[in-house]
Amino acid sequence: MTDPSTYRPAPGAVPTKPGVYRFRDPHGRVVYVGKARNLRARLANYFQDPARLHPRTRAMVTTASSVEWTVVRTEVEALILEHTWIKQYDPRFNVVFRDDKSYPYLAVTMNERFPRIQVMRGERKKGVRYFGPYAKAWAIRETVDTLLTALPVRTCAPGVFRKAERQGRPCLLGYIDKCAAPCVGRISEEDHRALATKVCEVLGGEAKPLVRDLTRTMQEAAEREDFEAAARARDRLTALRSVLERNAIVLDPGVDADIFSLEDDELEAAAHVFFVRDGRITGERGWVVDKPEPLDPAAMVGQLVQEAYGKADAEDVPAEVLVPDLPDEAAALMEWLSGVRGSRVTMRVPQRGKKAELASTGLGNARQVLEQHRLKRASDLTTRSAALQDLQEQLGLDEAPLRIECYDISHTQGTHQVGSMVVFEDALPRKAEYRQFSIADAVDDTEAMGEVLRRRFTRYLEESQLPPEERESARFAYPPQLVVVDGGLPQVNAARRELDAVGVPQIAVVGLAKRLEEVWVPGDEFPVILPRGSESLYLLQRVRDEAHRFAIRHHRAKRGKTVTVSALDEVPGVGPARAKALLTHFGSLTRLKEATVEQIAMVPGVGEGTARTIVAALRGEDGMLEP
Repeated sequence: MTDPSTYRPAPGAVPTKPGVYRFRDPHGRVVYVGKARNLRARLANYFQDPARLHPRTRAMVTTASSVEWTVVRTEVEALILEHTWIKQYDPRFNVVFRDDKSYPYLAVTMNERFPRIQVMRGERKKGVRYFGPYAKAWAIRETVDTLLTALPVRTCAPGVFRKAERQGRPCLLGYIDKCAAPCVGRISEEDHRALATKVCEVLGGEAKPLVRDLTRTMQEAAEREDFEAAARARDRLTALRSVLERNAIVLDPGVDADIFSLEDDELEAAAHVFFVRDGRITGERGWVVDKPEPLDPAAMVGQLVQEAYGKADAEDVPAEVLVPDLPDEAAALMEWLSGVRGSRVTMRVPQRGKKAELASTGLGNARQVLEQHRLKRASDLTTRSAALQDLQEQLGLDEAPLRIECYDISHTQGTHQVGSMVVFEDALPRKAEYRQFSIADAVDDTEAMGEVLRRRFTRYLEESQLPPEERESARFAYPPQLVVVDGGLPQVNAARRELDAVGVPQIAVVGLAKRLEEVWVPGDEFPVILPRGSESLYLLQRVRDEAHRFAIRHHRAKRGKTVTVSALDEVPGVGPARAKALLTHFGSLTRLKEATVEQIAMVPGVGEGTARTIVAALRGEDGMLEP
C-alpha cells in the first residue's frame, strides 16, 4: 500500500489546461486513466486527506505510486485520448463496460474479393459492414434467407467457395437462385460487389431506390408480356418488402436516432440502446457496468457514449443521440460525433412523445438486465473475495494474491514439449496475458517447468528495468503474487529453486497435486489441506485446469503441424519447399488427398510426374493412378 503524499506533484507543476492523466502502480502498470478540463484542479482532488476520499478512490490512490499527465488543446482531444488509453491499458480502476450478452450482428464482408453475408459476434473487423445487433441469431437468418431472393449475394464460407471453384459446380443456393454463384463465374467480381453494396443500402434503411427499380422492371416486363421476368421481379419485390416489414415503425420515416437508457446505482449499472434508422428499430444492445470509481448518472452517460461510438464508422453515428442525462462534456461529445459522422449530431434528453416512450421501454430492459446481473454476480463478488482472502490466510502470504500465474507442461512421450502460462487477476481469467512456451529438449517435466519459469522471470527482471512507456507493451513486465505449478513437493521445491536462482524470492510458489488435490508449499513436510468444496480450493483447481487446457491446445497444434509435414516428407521428390507450396495451395492435407493429378500439377514447382507420385503415396494406391 502506497502513501499518496509520497508521489503528490508540486501544486505549481500541474498545468491548469485540459488534459488526460494516468496513475501507475510500482511496476509501471497503468491502473487508472482520467480526463479533466483543468488538470490542476482535478488532480488536487485525489491528494486530499485519504479518509475523506470515496473508498474506491482511496483504493486507487494507495495502489498507485506515480501520476503523469498529457496536455491537449481541447476537450474533444481529451475525450479521444482518454478513450484510446483506456482501451490500450485496460486499467483496473476504470469503469468496465461488458455486453450483457453476446449480441449477433448481420455482417457484409466488404473487405473480401467476393463479399458475403454472415452472422458475426465479438470484435469488429476492419472493412466489414455491420448491421444490428439483433436480439436473436435466428432473426438474422430469417432476414438473410428472405433477402437472398431479392439480392442473391454469396453466403458460403471460404472453404466451400474454394471447393466450388475447384470443382466448377456451385452449391445448392446457386442452383435455386439464392446465390449469384461468383465461384463459377456466373457474375463478375464488379457486379457481385455492386450487389453487396445494394444489400448494405437495404439493411441501412435506404431501400427506396431499389424498390422503385424493381417496381419499374416488373411493370415494363408486364407491358411487353414477358410474364416470367415480371414474376421474378414481383417475387424479389415481395421478399424485399418482407425484410423491411420485419422491423416495426416506431418513429417518423426518415428519423435516425440512438436512444440510450441507464439504470444506475453506486456499485454497478446497466445500459441499453435502441438503434432506430428511417423510423424503424434496426437493433439493440445492452451493457452491464462495473464501477470501480464513483460516477453520477451524467458522468456515466458520458462514458457510455464513448464506449458505444469508440470504434464507430460514419454510418454508425445517427443525426440524433438521445440520453437520460446530459453529461458535462456534452458539447465536446457532440463535436466529436459530428466529426465521425461528417455532419451535425445533436444530443438531448427526450421529454415527451414517442421518443420518450421508447426511452422508457429501454429503461425497463436495462432494469431487468441489472436485476439478473445482481442475482448472478452478488455471490460471485463475495466468493471471489473470500477465496483470495482464504488463500492468503491458508498459505501465510503477506497480501491477497490478486494476480495468480499457473504453469503446466504438455508433451507426447517426451516429444513436442510445450509449456503454458495462464493468468488470473481478481480470481478471473485474463486471457490476453496467457503465454505459450516451446521447449526444445528438456529431459523431464521438472526440467521443462524449470526452463519455462527461468525464461518467464528472467524476462520479467529485464523488462521491469525498462522506462514506463516501453514497459507498457512488454509481455512479461508484471509479476504475480502467487505462482501455481502442477505437482507435489518435488515439483514445487524445484520451482522454488528456479525462482530463487533467477532472483525473485519474494514471489510465493505452491503446487497442486492432482490425486488428492493437496496444496504443497516449498520446504514443508506436509501439505496444506484446503477444505473440500471451499472457494479457495475451487479457485486453485480452476487455475490449474485452465493451464492444463491451454497447454494441451498448444501441444496439439504443434503436433498436428509436425504430423502433416511428416506425411508429405515421406513422399519421394517432395521437400520442405514443395510441401509448403502444396499445403498453402490446398489448405490442408485432407483436401490435398481429394485432389486429382491435374489439380496437383497446377501447383508451381510440381510437375505431372511428381503429382502422380503424391496421389499414389497419399491414397495408398499402386499402379492405379488417374490418367
